[in-house]
Amino acid sequence: MAIDVSTLTSIPTCYATCSIGKTTDPLPPKLEAIASAGFQAIELSFPDLLSFASTLLSKEVQPSDYDDLCTAAKAVKTLCDMLGLKILILQPFANFEGWPEGSKERDDAFNRARGWTRIMQAAGTDMLQVGSSDSPDITTSQDAIASDLRALADLLAPHNYRLAYENWCWSSHAPTWKQVWQIVQKVDRANVGLCLDTFQTAGSEWADPTTPSGIMDHPGGRDALEKDFRRSMQELSATVPKEKIYFLQISDAYKPPEAFSTDVDESGLRPRGRWSHDFRPMPFDGGYLPVVEVTKAVLGTGFRGWFSMEIFDGGRDGKGKEYEFGAFARSAMESLRSLLEHCARDHGDGG
Repeated sequence: MAIDVSTLTSIPTCYATCSIGKTTDPLPPKLEAIASAGFQAIELSFPDLLSFASTLLSKEVQPSDYDDLCTAAKAVKTLCDMLGLKILILQPFANFEGWPEGSKERDDAFNRARGWTRIMQAAGTDMLQVGSSDSPDITTSQDAIASDLRALADLLAPHNYRLAYENWCWSSHAPTWKQVWQIVQKVDRANVGLCLDTFQTAGSEWADPTTPSGIMDHPGGRDALEKDFRRSMQELSATVPKEKIYFLQISDAYKPPEAFSTDVDESGLRPRGRWSHDFRPMPFDGGYLPVVEVTKAVLGTGFRGWFSMEIFDGGRDGKGKEYEFGAFARSAMESLRSLLEHCARDHGDGG
């Protein structure tokens, strides 16, 4: 599907609050930097909300203190309203699906869902981002996963809330866009769609932080890998309805200075999860993923909805970097515009 360049100029822009500064940094200056850079909305990150609530209420607020978190969410909404920012989504809702019936983990997951629904109402947002679980202790049955997500969708539906399901490239059951799309189809609810992500897509099908090259090993070699990746992107464009894409998250990745161990770390995080947390710059800032190709594939569906910058830039060594919020947010907006320009420049091949 050819990309109509004229349709790229009105794409709405968003920025994740977890992608500027640290969780311990005050939230208001982050919001001011995001708004000043020209972004129209934020993804409200739960760790940022938790930290803001503790500061606002002068006590240590816990993740299950929903009354306090709702008070804080209302205050965040007020700040965003003053700055002209929409709260697009609350994120990231993790390790929800796949737990055994009657288990403590399943009960906790649904208790969290009810609490987060309250926070959504207080924040004035209508969308919840759910990442494909990375727990090793859940079922990998797509039917069971879909059943849980269907129950969550039905919990959200009376409020007219939506569920955006994202493939996390280190997920234990659905690391690719195609797998989460299969699950969303099985869920079969009008209020369930996809959160697609340039990093998660390229990171699950093209790149690998555990190889010396940073690129996945393929039995057929590099050419075969590239061919398979192009075929996957063409399939995404051809098979996913644009209305089922709720938003696109954008970031690149640094090639790690040394190949990661294939083992899980002390927290149980898989290699791609560690890579995701600290090695994700904005596009055109030192990364190596085929970000333009993924973006063109998403645009090839006809999608012209929210583009959201979700960056975790710990520098090339992943150890962290210091920057001024305003300049960093402006650079992110320039990166987003450059990404669209690259897509427009290459539109003739249809993405």
